[in-house]
Amino acid sequence: MTRVEKEGVGALKMKIKEVKKEKGDRKLIAAQKKKKVLKQGVLRKKDLKKLTLYIKNGANCPCAQLDSLGSNFLIMGRKVDQQLLLMSIHKWDKKSKELKFAIKYMKSHQCPTYHTVFQ
Repeated sequence: MTRVEKEGVGALKMKIKEVKKEKGDRKLIAAQKKKKVLKQGVLRKKDLKKLTLYIKNGANCPCAQLDSLGSNFLIMGRKVDQQLLLMSIHKWDKKSKELKFAIKYMKSHQCPTYHTVFQ
């Protein structure tokens, strides 16, 4: 059984350096200097230094968001055991009213704990 951290979801604005496949998972490696923490959540400073997110069993899943890595992304994830799992990814669009609202909401909202998501 896996252990889900209870501090909630972390959210970042970041660029993705590369995407790899590893043991049936998809692995996203963040660009070193191009990330901004929007909601700390489960993330610690050591997690942010060499940030790697995983899409469990997602090695062959199509993800149109990852076709072009040149732009910034809004990334939301959760820590399970010692891995950071990707929950949501969206291209960053400064003009989007929905994105502005979501960021404002994330900064003020306390995330609930999801006990059964990854068990």
